[in-house]
Amino acid sequence: MSEEKGSWLSRLRGGLAKSTKRVTESITGLFTKKKLDQSTLGDLEDALIQADLGVSVASRLVEKLGKERFGREVTDEEVRAAFADDIAEILAPVAVPLALDPAHKPHVVLVVGVNGSGKTTTIAKLAHLFKGEGRKVMLAAGDTFRAAAVEQLKVWGDRAGVPVISKDTGADAAGLAYEALERARADGCDVLLIDTAGRLHNKANLMEELGKIVRVIRKVDATAPHSCLLVLDATTGQNAHAQVETFKSLSPVDALVVTKLDGSAKGGVLVALAEKFKLPVVAIGIGEGIDDLRPFEARAFARGLMGLPA
Repeated sequence: MSEEKGSWLSRLRGGLAKSTKRVTESITGLFTKKKLDQSTLGDLEDALIQADLGVSVASRLVEKLGKERFGREVTDEEVRAAFADDIAEILAPVAVPLALDPAHKPHVVLVVGVNGSGKTTTIAKLAHLFKGEGRKVMLAAGDTFRAAAVEQLKVWGDRAGVPVISKDTGADAAGLAYEALERARADGCDVLLIDTAGRLHNKANLMEELGKIVRVIRKVDATAPHSCLLVLDATTGQNAHAQVETFKSLSPVDALVVTKLDGSAKGGVLVALAEKFKLPVVAIGIGEGIDDLRPFEARAFARGLMGLPA
């Protein structure tokens, strides 16, 4: 394992510390070298639900543990290891990095999510990742409703060393997306990342705006957008489920990015989302820095969540 990889894993463990503490303290408190009985299984299920893994995942994990270990003496570490293996199994199918299709130049990525989810910074961090792979990247500041979002994207664009196409506050977001795609094509960009507004209090307006962006960019490229990422803030916990449902109805969401895992004790929600929606989780964020967003690794996350070495 490379030093850089090792440092990311240690940062992942550190970032998950609050979530890990919430899960492992509950499990540890239930075990003092005792036999696994029905009462303990019920307590374990409650602990997992309270750690935001959701009823369905908690039931699945506890049922499997009961089948394999019922009536036997178990330690908290054995339980955590068993859960980590089962969680990794749930997460493995969704741990899919964002693959850019070279047939599309540029590969258009529409990024959606509520305001405050970390959407704008996620776009800049993805740009940084792609640029590090030697790709030519362009950003479109499509959240024209908020001047702060446009300015924030420009600052991050400068930091990542990628151009940002923007207009004045209140400008037509679809028109901006159209211009950005034409410019990205002319410049031979590999990827165009488009920011969008996230004003959920008026879903009708948001739906209309997102729909218009998709229609307009399809006048330039009938296959666009090639990816639609929903950015979710881990600190919202179970509210993330409602956000997935809402944005799936408003836009062609086909993958998730989960941010702010370092600020949350609710990291378990990622497991619940994977089990329920089966959408690829292309990246996770564990900090404010430009390097703090990376492709999602199922086993490292599962073991980190259960307080076990990767």
